[in-house]
Amino acid sequence: MRTHAGVVWLGCWAHARRRFFDAMSERPKTVERVLRLIGQLYALEKQWDSNEVGDKRAALRETHFARPLARLRQLVTALQARVLPKSGLGEACAYLLGHWEPLTAHLRYSRTRLDTNSIENAIRPSKLGAKNWLFIGHPDAGDRAAVIYSLVVSCERRGIDPHAYLSDVLQRLPAMTTGDDLLPLLPSRWKRA
Repeated sequence: MRTHAGVVWLGCWAHARRRFFDAMSERPKTVERVLRLIGQLYALEKQWDSNEVGDKRAALRETHFARPLARLRQLVTALQARVLPKSGLGEACAYLLGHWEPLTAHLRYSRTRLDTNSIENAIRPSKLGAKNWLFIGHPDAGDRAAVIYSLVVSCERRGIDPHAYLSDVLQRLPAMTTGDDLLPLLPSRWKRA
């Protein structure tokens, strides 16, 4: 994994959970215990979402995740010693323990989500057409497409019609100079002219 200054690697609990779910047939009762412990983390998150805890989430995670995470690590470590490494359960255990640091890094941050599900759902439409768009021209076209996808998804998340946004912004840009402030054109600050 490449490292970048100022970037923190956060793990996705849905990926870890899915591996255990897929290995359910190997040891159903043990896997249910693992899934229940991960479920406790999600239940707490859901409760905090409804109470809008804001910047207190990291402190709440630090306090309330300690016991389920300790049990989970202990259970998965013991389970890993009793299963074949190449079995579905062995691979699930190896994944969870191998990603323990990024999975538990969420305890230090209030603004993170436990999984990447919302992001994956947001990019799914563009991913579905990826084969159709594989050869979109110039080598830099991929970067340009990524910028457009980001703008469209940002608009959708804010309830802005992406077509109206792009039409307005693309009409304003030609009249702007390099000295103009482009921040008002960001979806988070945009107001139709």
